[in-house]
Amino acid sequence: MRAVVVHAHGDFRAPRVEDVADPRPGAGEVVIGARAIGVNYPDLLVIQGKYQFLPPKPFSPGKEVSGVIEAVGAGVTRVKPGDRVMAQREYGCYAEKVLSPEATVYPMPAALGFEEGAALGLAYQTAHFALKDRGAYQPGESVLVTGASGGVGLACVEVAKAYGATVIAGVTSAEKGALAMQHGADHWIDLSQPNPRESIRAQVHALTAKRGVDIVLENVGGEIFDSSLRALAWCGRMVIVGFASMQLPEMKANYLLVKNISATGLQWSDYRERDPEWVQRVQAELYALYSAGKLKPFVSARFPLERFADALACFVERRVQGKMILVP
Repeated sequence: MRAVVVHAHGDFRAPRVEDVADPRPGAGEVVIGARAIGVNYPDLLVIQGKYQFLPPKPFSPGKEVSGVIEAVGAGVTRVKPGDRVMAQREYGCYAEKVLSPEATVYPMPAALGFEEGAALGLAYQTAHFALKDRGAYQPGESVLVTGASGGVGLACVEVAKAYGATVIAGVTSAEKGALAMQHGADHWIDLSQPNPRESIRAQVHALTAKRGVDIVLENVGGEIFDSSLRALAWCGRMVIVGFASMQLPEMKANYLLVKNISATGLQWSDYRERDPEWVQRVQAELYALYSAGKLKPFVSARFPLERFADALACFVERRVQGKMILVP
């Protein structure tokens, strides 16, 4: 089979598609014939050697795939050859065939296509756990999503709206604001205005009668993090999802005291490793929301496997809207 192979960390354009041996399933494992592969920001960091979890070299990057089960190992009972599935891995999905533990494989609804199936994975799982577990969302609360036009940000918008939140999308252009509104946002604010420390809070206060928002799902980092923290309501919650700006923020603890607010982080892969049954339940819930028409994954770009670096360059150049897919 063909796969993207990383021999050394560094330039994300350095790896090449190579011929490698087909995977064989061991006990509790399956082999998936890939039809669509999700491209995610952590894939870039893994290749560069900047991510918190780095696989042994050589390796294929990629954390999610949809396709058809081709083979199963001993003890596999949930799926069988021919089943249409989506799978989540720590790495290994930039390939024509993907080996995965059965525990992280999710049978897809019949109406869900492969591209949407790959898109309705990591980003939506992240959004769900950020909102409901880490953010302790209660029906009817207000949610600010920063970086709301990217893959995870747009998923956060859709998931929050699906559960009844008033959603404010934080974006950097009217075009991105319109996209967020199309996917369920009630309002959008401009994160690129001068003096974000004041402008973000002012825009949020204008939409919330000066109350602030109950939850911030923060995807950007840097000064957007600090500014969004100031936009929280009393007893509000900040959930740190990612740092698309590549700038790690620092927080002054007195902010938490002044308004009884809290800040918490989300590392979604911990849920997958520690409690895969919980993740299975969440994925079933996401599929139900999709079937009810409340989630509509937006695939904005498709690339052949050989052009994986062109897809990753979109993250570097801050051009990502919705989800990008590799098609083997």
